[in-house]
Amino acid sequence: MGEFELIRTFFAAAPCAQGGEGIALGIGDDCALLALPPGEQLAISTDTLVAGVHFADPCDPFLLGQRSLAVAVSDLAAMGAHPLAFTLALTTPTVDADWLQRYAQGLNAMALNCGVGLVGGDTTRGPLSLTLTVFGRVPAGLALTRHGAQPGDLLCVGGELGNAAGALPLVLNQRTAPAAIAEPLLAHYWSPQPQLALGLALRGKATSAMDVSDGLLADCEHIAKASAVRLVIERQRLPLSSALLAFLGDDEARSAALSGGDDYVLAFTLPPAELVPLQADGWPVQVVGRVEQGQGVVLVDPAGQDITPVIRGYQHFRETH
Repeated sequence: MGEFELIRTFFAAAPCAQGGEGIALGIGDDCALLALPPGEQLAISTDTLVAGVHFADPCDPFLLGQRSLAVAVSDLAAMGAHPLAFTLALTTPTVDADWLQRYAQGLNAMALNCGVGLVGGDTTRGPLSLTLTVFGRVPAGLALTRHGAQPGDLLCVGGELGNAAGALPLVLNQRTAPAAIAEPLLAHYWSPQPQLALGLALRGKATSAMDVSDGLLADCEHIAKASAVRLVIERQRLPLSSALLAFLGDDEARSAALSGGDDYVLAFTLPPAELVPLQADGWPVQVVGRVEQGQGVVLVDPAGQDITPVIRGYQHFRETH
């Protein structure tokens, strides 16, 4: 099977590749064409997932299809962007029709769930890797960024932390657990739900935002640096699921929430006056700390003592000695 037949067979015919809002021209030409309403800006983000680094190999291709798109779309949620389209660059060592069909089905399921259309990409032979570029739109001046956090703001997250990190031993077959514990953790790992609606609700309210991919401590460092402030995280306020606590216990669960990564919930700073209206409207806003003058990120215990760990999250190119 050649490259173009592969694209036609497994991707171009998928429901998510049939155009939609904001897509003037999709698959089939040298470029896709996206249409933006007047006064809106294009938000763009690219994510690469490499076999053996970002996901176990082999793994269920349907679940991988869901996950690979969800982690990319989460960046649009972090910017408060409305999703439009995505491209896929697929590198695969062989043409395995069953694998490609299952991967395309998972990709399509997540695309329809997120309201984002496949508009192009590329295929090539080599070690298995996936590069997805997502496109969204946001009114000029309303994008959520990492800049803007102010002393006195609350540090918040959009839901439970640590579930995906807790699932990793299950994904790697290092541990087992009863279905009532394993299933919610594995669902969070393989099918994270980008918080697109929350991102839209935070426009004009949050002073800074990003999604949690490398761990709360590590990702909050980006907000602290961009905003030139100090973020204080209160260990006892971390929102943890009952499944995670049952699987790991309190201490290990809190470590997973702080440094495990792969949560894909939003972390954001919020003026205190905005908290109650958002919670009253049903948004899953959980306060985990505060913004102060200074720099960096610190973790404190209930007594206010600094207990910040040395390793704060995942880094691809951390030097080892």
